[in-house]
Amino acid sequence: MTSPAYDYDLFVIGGGSGGVRAARIAAQAGAKVAVAEEYRMGGTCVVRGCVPKKFMVYASDYGKQIRQSAGFGWSVSGISYDHTAFLKAVHAEVDRLSAIYDRNLKSAGAEILPERAEFVDAHTLRLTMSGRTVTANRILIATGGHVWRPTAEELPGVEHTITSNEVFFLDPLPKRMLVAGGGFVALEFAHVFAGLGVDVTVIYRGEKILRGFDEDVRDGVTEGLAQAGIKLVTGTVFERIDLGADGVRRARLTNGSTLEAEAILMAVGRAANTGGLGCDKAGVALGQNGAVIVDDWSRTSAANIWAVGDVTDRVNLTPVAIREGHAFADTEFGGKPWHMDHTDIPTAVFTQPEVGTVGLSEADARAAFGEIDIYKTNFKPMKNALNGSSSRMLMKLVVRAADQRVLGVHIVGEDAAEMIQMVAIAVKLGATKQDFDRTCALHPSSAEELVTMRTKWVPEVA
Repeated sequence: MTSPAYDYDLFVIGGGSGGVRAARIAAQAGAKVAVAEEYRMGGTCVVRGCVPKKFMVYASDYGKQIRQSAGFGWSVSGISYDHTAFLKAVHAEVDRLSAIYDRNLKSAGAEILPERAEFVDAHTLRLTMSGRTVTANRILIATGGHVWRPTAEELPGVEHTITSNEVFFLDPLPKRMLVAGGGFVALEFAHVFAGLGVDVTVIYRGEKILRGFDEDVRDGVTEGLAQAGIKLVTGTVFERIDLGADGVRRARLTNGSTLEAEAILMAVGRAANTGGLGCDKAGVALGQNGAVIVDDWSRTSAANIWAVGDVTDRVNLTPVAIREGHAFADTEFGGKPWHMDHTDIPTAVFTQPEVGTVGLSEADARAAFGEIDIYKTNFKPMKNALNGSSSRMLMKLVVRAADQRVLGVHIVGEDAAEMIQMVAIAVKLGATKQDFDRTCALHPSSAEELVTMRTKWVPEVA
């Protein structure tokens, strides 16, 4: 398959989930493939994202479960938590997973280049560490995204903050933490550190957290913050941050108040990793936000260059990047053309309680289709009858009135993510409310409520 005119059939820039999947599938199809990664194989998800974060969620939740187990007869005296030992275990697992990515690529026959690659032209790349240039028939941009935070001019003292990159190295735990942001990353880490005993305050510029999610989900997560003892301050942002000689950060907010903490986490957004990549030299067009512009087939404006994953700012989720990368490789090298369908993608937010959602929110469904039927329930899970928890579970179905197709399912509560993965299959297949009704309930379980809701929800009239 190798073209004599180029060094490689495919050159992948970035060793994250999407790039690695594409490289492996293409190499297995017989292509000569190279992958350039300037940091560590595995990308954001494996190295400094969803994998270590989920371990932190588990660690945080264990403390709550241990305390609640007293309601089921367990003695919980003498329990302690060792953050240093936990972080050591997390980093060891991250190292193991990163090595697997490396090993799988090499086993497939791909070459790994541990350095940064930048465009010289549409077929040529310069490797910045060695200085050599390589050529490729096809090039895939899979550089992902990076944490965004204000500049020192925009926020004096921003250098005294950390981001989600450094949070996995925060040891010892601070007594107090301020978290800037109202999206899922900010809220997940707020719950993590609150569960580990840190006094947490969330500062968000908007009036309601989790912009873009269903309103009932937003309300449910807000209640969860209060139950976890997390303080929420909305409608304001940081004005400046000063570091005292005692190591305490003093943050002045635009609402006039001043808050103190030993750590401030900035979780206010991410941006595409295209800076310095030289996309202009290759004829690759970028959007106003710096993301690579692509079509449904992940093609860029350059005929021989594609892009997948967060660098395109379509749906910034690891499984999406993997499917986009797989589709590209199958189409270009495997003789099996297909592209990622970006509708009805299940999503989880690992707050405590967690969120699972798939399909349209109530507001989006009404805007798209007009008349909508809503079914929802809010109940105390059986587990909480004895453990002393006041946490409740929300389940909501958004149904198109015209044909009773289920357009969206939203869950807030324990194991919401596990449930939504299965429900997503039904939504993707176009299941109707009657299909849900015909499905026998599994008792006793929280999930059975998804198939036992019979009464349409009618909003209260003020």
